[in-house]
Amino acid sequence: MLLALEGIAGAGKSTLRDRLLADARTTGIALSHVGQFSWLSHPSTRTLIRLRAGHAGDPDEAIEAACQDLTLHSRFNLAPALAQGPVLADRLTLSTACLLALLHQQSVDEYVERLAEQGSARPQLTVLLTTEADICHARITRRATARRFTEHPEAAARLADLYQEAANAWAKITGLPVLHHPCTTRADLDALTAACMDQLRAASRSTPPTTEANR
Repeated sequence: MLLALEGIAGAGKSTLRDRLLADARTTGIALSHVGQFSWLSHPSTRTLIRLRAGHAGDPDEAIEAACQDLTLHSRFNLAPALAQGPVLADRLTLSTACLLALLHQQSVDEYVERLAEQGSARPQLTVLLTTEADICHARITRRATARRFTEHPEAAARLADLYQEAANAWAKITGLPVLHHPCTTRADLDALTAACMDQLRAASRSTPPTTEANR
């Protein structure tokens, strides 16, 4: 099972990720973790770094770089990890689509559709953290790291809207579920963790372990 956590900076993705990794380890689920990009293609990496820094560049070059990177991510990172057990992605397709839409001021639906073509990189469950933008901003201001352009209030507010649009487009295009939930309180974190762990346990029961005996 591939599980993706999505949402703007400060929404609680890292907190939920760490909780899920810890709880999975405690319950004997071999949950591994990957990031948003593969970084396996030098040309794509250069483009993606520029995008993350807020430099839009050519729209066609940007989406091609994102698609190429996702293809490599699926083949060389996701597939081997999924062969060993469930995988947790801290940002994935929706985050990339929203970044492209923000920078190029185009419909996020088109980017979601292009990226969803990589079927083997489709998460069976996407969790969109809908924590209020002002709460996210307050959390970010307490961090020691420098602010990215997507973490400034105006950009973050626009991204929050784009994530909602992207999630709706993703569900419509793929038919796969998206769980919308804030991660503001301890109760929110507990509820999100329980929902994700239920899915991970169900997936673990339905997938036999890969061993020499059952190959």
